[in-house]
Amino acid sequence: MSPSPYRTLDEDQPDDGRPVDADYGPAPRRTEYKFSHVTTGRYLPTPGKAPGWPFADIGDWMIDANDSAQDWLAELRDWRREHLVRIGYDDANYRHPDLQWAQRNFVHAQMMVEDRYFFDPDTGTYTVDRYLDDLVERFGGLDSVLIWYVYPNIGVDDRNQFDLAHDMPGGLDGLREAVQAFQARGVRVFLPAKPWDHGTRDPGVSHWEGLAEIVAAVGADGINGDTFNGVPRAFFDACQRLGRTVVLQPESTISSEEQLIWNVQSWGKKAPDGPVPPVSKWKWLEPRHMVNYENRWGRDRTHDLQYCFFNGIGYNAWENIWGIWNQFTPRDAEVLRRIATIYRQFPDLVVSMDWAPYQTSLQRGVFISRFPGAGRTLWTLVNRNAYAVDGEQLAQPHVKGTRYYDVWNGRALSPRIVDGQALFELPMETRGFGAVLAVDAGAPVEGLDGFLATVAAQAAQPLGAHSAAWRTLPQTLVDVASTTPQADAPEGMVTVPADSFLFQVGGIEIEGFNWSGVDVQYPWEDSPRRHHRRRMDLAAFHIDRHPVTNAQFKRFIDDSGYAPRDAHNFLRHWVDGAPRAGWDRKPVIWVSLEDARAYAAWAGKRLPREWEWQYAAQGIDGRRYPWGNDWHDSFAPRVNRGRRLQPPADVDAHPQGASPFGVEDLVGNVWQWTDAFADDHTRAAILRGGSSYQPQTSHWYFPQAYRLDQHGKYLLMAPCKDRSGTIGFRCVVDAGGGAQ
Repeated sequence: MSPSPYRTLDEDQPDDGRPVDADYGPAPRRTEYKFSHVTTGRYLPTPGKAPGWPFADIGDWMIDANDSAQDWLAELRDWRREHLVRIGYDDANYRHPDLQWAQRNFVHAQMMVEDRYFFDPDTGTYTVDRYLDDLVERFGGLDSVLIWYVYPNIGVDDRNQFDLAHDMPGGLDGLREAVQAFQARGVRVFLPAKPWDHGTRDPGVSHWEGLAEIVAAVGADGINGDTFNGVPRAFFDACQRLGRTVVLQPESTISSEEQLIWNVQSWGKKAPDGPVPPVSKWKWLEPRHMVNYENRWGRDRTHDLQYCFFNGIGYNAWENIWGIWNQFTPRDAEVLRRIATIYRQFPDLVVSMDWAPYQTSLQRGVFISRFPGAGRTLWTLVNRNAYAVDGEQLAQPHVKGTRYYDVWNGRALSPRIVDGQALFELPMETRGFGAVLAVDAGAPVEGLDGFLATVAAQAAQPLGAHSAAWRTLPQTLVDVASTTPQADAPEGMVTVPADSFLFQVGGIEIEGFNWSGVDVQYPWEDSPRRHHRRRMDLAAFHIDRHPVTNAQFKRFIDDSGYAPRDAHNFLRHWVDGAPRAGWDRKPVIWVSLEDARAYAAWAGKRLPREWEWQYAAQGIDGRRYPWGNDWHDSFAPRVNRGRRLQPPADVDAHPQGASPFGVEDLVGNVWQWTDAFADDHTRAAILRGGSSYQPQTSHWYFPQAYRLDQHGKYLLMAPCKDRSGTIGFRCVVDAGGGAQ
């Protein structure tokens, strides 16, 4: 490793223009800024704003960062020098050759494994190239990806975070192939760590040992600490013991500042959107610390991207949020493409140890950062104004022979030279961006001509010509073919008569608020949303009195010879191809949606539409539970709050819990498959009825929905992962004309 550059971090700072006294040094600064050693926030105070200013918007027009920026930076350098001593800072990990790729990790994405661009459920294959090609086309591609295979489905049964990695298509071998496919495209791979997963099956090892085994098995490059405020060193050490040196990337802001030493990158969140862009505390303390800013629910990401460009940090291009699609607008995607193009051309400048924000700007509302390096200097500019700004933007001391380039628009610059100052005129779009590169006389810049041509082609169409309109991704309800009508209820089924039914239900997703795009979109709705209400005239149908049992499913297997293409976890509760002794009357579990549909087709039936399931359970009086409006513990199986699944109850064990039509075992034993929905990127099934399993210790586990006006949305990837020890099903048959 090279010597630490911190020897000279604060030496030879440029003259700030204050008069110098031969005996006493610089004159006192006009403004005193006190950056206490107890500063713990994500961002540092900005210059030009009085401490304790009572209102965020009144008087903001008066802020003049130029007036105090040099004083502010001088104080901030003092604060940094002291602060690094207070935390006993050692930069060895930032100089470690196996970790330096993090300093070029500019565009990162959290990716749901259920994304249909990543995995094709029809062919059962990973499609990494399709996933990456789409992102290259839309915003220039990724430098790293977080493969997310846990939340929000975890907790539907007792599989822990490590079990779910093993349940990926192809197991760990398949996951390793996907990791290698990303790496072959130059994309590094993170895997997630869940400190809150203590309610599912005990893995028998520590969290860091369990994850390190998976990291080593699949060849991952890093660990993302979900909800971690700094990933503990134990994860790094556990991976190193198995021969993997990994980058640690906490989701949340580092809270213990010493963790900056071994967390060489992190996510950033919720940067204040005021008139003056803030400075990232962690980037300032260690300029090589790569922050990937994240604003998962943002629809207009202009501020996010300006904050990134001003600080020289990266972005978490997260669009699939737990199966809720929040795609970049074309304008935001184009901004990210252009920022990434500049970063990837000058990666060493972006992490310059002498980075300095708040350079003097000649235009009010335009903010500039300086990133100096060997023979070159990059300035990044952001226009915070709600109008375009043209003309002179930046003045810098000129040295003869220096070459200048507008690297946002891809052209050489010929600045006016006045009194030894180079004055740069640049066009800045509304809430736009700019960048200037200075190259010392004789200094080479590899690939500069090709880079400028690329940038010029990107800039041929102004950002304002790209749409900033955000749209929900529409969903489609998967069609269900009707059955041959039968006038009388087949054996084991009950008839539900035709009637007018108020279908009113809401999704129980933990996140997403009442945001457009959450939950599902029924055919009569114009977008997915959490709450649904529609009065429906339903035809009569017959429905299984009880969920399909193990004995019934065994008859199906014996008669049809059914064997799924993807057999992992298929009927994993059976022994030697048959139900366990005493399990014949228990609901069949560990069957995928595809398995359930195959059974229904064999039986001449189909799975219920969700509103049919709810009508059969609720009747027409809107009751909360099949038996009425009040919960009764004895009407459903006992709740299991342990770490392991218990056997389901027999399907006929609680007849007092029957619905108005006599349908039993609807709530609290096993979830039941109903409808499925799909959009271009995600698939999900609606689960009804809830199960007896309620893992404790965290609110992040898959929530229950015992109430008849609630449903669960279960993300679908592949049968091997979708099958669960708490999900079964029941069937329906369409009634003939004589049914009432």
